[in-house]
Amino acid sequence: MAIGKLRASQILALVVLLLSCTAPLPAHVGSPDVFFEGNAGPYPLYVTVRVPPVIPGVAEIEIRAESPGVRQIRIVPLRLAGPGSNLPPTPDVAQPSKADPQFFTGSLWLMEFGALQVRVDVDGDRGKGEVAVPVNSYPQRTLAMQRGLGIVLFALMLLLVVGVVSIVGAAVCEAKLDPGAQLAEPQRRHARIVMIVAAVLALAVVYLGNVWWEADARYHDRWVRTFQPQAIQAVLEPGGQLDLRLPAFGRVRGRGARAMAQEIILDHGHLMHLFLIREPEMDRMFHLHPQRNGSDFTLRLPDMPAGQYHIFADVVDSSGFPWTFVGDIHLPQINGGTMSGDDSEGATTPLAAGGADSDTFVLPDHNRIVWERDASALRARAPESFRFRMEDGAGKPAAIQPYMGMAGHAEFVRSDFSVFAHVHPAGSVSMAAFEMAQAGLPGSSLAPSGVNMAMTMPGMSMPMTSESLPPEVSFPYGFPSGGTYRIFVQLKHNGQIETAAFDARVQ
Repeated sequence: MAIGKLRASQILALVVLLLSCTAPLPAHVGSPDVFFEGNAGPYPLYVTVRVPPVIPGVAEIEIRAESPGVRQIRIVPLRLAGPGSNLPPTPDVAQPSKADPQFFTGSLWLMEFGALQVRVDVDGDRGKGEVAVPVNSYPQRTLAMQRGLGIVLFALMLLLVVGVVSIVGAAVCEAKLDPGAQLAEPQRRHARIVMIVAAVLALAVVYLGNVWWEADARYHDRWVRTFQPQAIQAVLEPGGQLDLRLPAFGRVRGRGARAMAQEIILDHGHLMHLFLIREPEMDRMFHLHPQRNGSDFTLRLPDMPAGQYHIFADVVDSSGFPWTFVGDIHLPQINGGTMSGDDSEGATTPLAAGGADSDTFVLPDHNRIVWERDASALRARAPESFRFRMEDGAGKPAAIQPYMGMAGHAEFVRSDFSVFAHVHPAGSVSMAAFEMAQAGLPGSSLAPSGVNMAMTMPGMSMPMTSESLPPEVSFPYGFPSGGTYRIFVQLKHNGQIETAAFDARVQ
């Protein structure tokens, strides 16, 4: 972890302070925290992981047991896949709240970048249960050193250097004198030479320490930049074909774009989930699925109105780490035909015209999607379960169907596009990473593609291949900051993918 860039004179003092003190020093966009809702065996849980802004750092874990009878919860971090993913360290015991015995908290050190997991072991009245929650561990920023702390370290460094030089001079001269004897001039000259050499060596240690510190800071800053939202290149070709290139992927691991593109894995049936949202109105949203073409991705656009569109492109690499690439493109009127398969679109009122503040969104076929929200205000960094219900034109509950292997999709987008989160009924975790995590649990014989989502996702009491599901679905999520958000909710009914839009004012 790089705390910040220091002057050369501060390095040695920092080491002294660390040695003399045991107390510590103080592939969504803009939404780093993890929200998960699912089952650990017979126990339904709502898990929130507050990812630290720097790595190594401490992640805060909050777990709500949504049914009574839980006696103890243990948590442990480890890699999602590869070496170490099946060798968990000793777990920590989450502490129950004194005010609410079903609410548990804990802290875990995340020591490395990349795709990790937090395993949650539950012990209670109905036996034991376990679930693995994927966590994206990456540095979000560099923390600057406080000015007062820097002054203190500088003073300590000066004191240390002067003390070392004085001790060396006394050791080579005064330590050899008989009691009451005086230093002769040759001895004084020898002492000065030794002290000068000691000072040069001390300054050399400080300089080399600063070189190491600066190299570590540059390494940290490079990773901070790497994990910032990277730009995707989008080019509209004749005939309405959109070409997408991933220029940032090659910088992530020092490999070419073609090799990195081959590492992208399927995430609920598709290699890429592309979202085009017209800006600034946010009145049109397209959820499309380009195909890989060498190192690029391409698709033929459907009918689209002209305008400036903001791009969010979700992919998952072979380690289970999700990436969201961003961009902008101006499109003329596109006459590309109707959509098919899992591609979908939604139309609503412009955000500037008052937005979609209603709790009920009437769809083009007169069906409705209702947001079952309570009267309390929405607050930033507060975990919520956003519940929606499909109704027919008469207001009666209408069954929904699986959409890409799950009950629905939701996209939470801040009005300035600084926050984007593609959320599922299991939460903000990538489904590909979630399957990898469950397949790695002790005793599991499932390959990642064989995980039964009905066993772990809330409200899924039937296999996802069923032709009908209950009309209600919920999405666990917490807004990272205040402001105005638009929530796009996508459910499938009678073979039609329906898209509703709701606006949220977050304090």
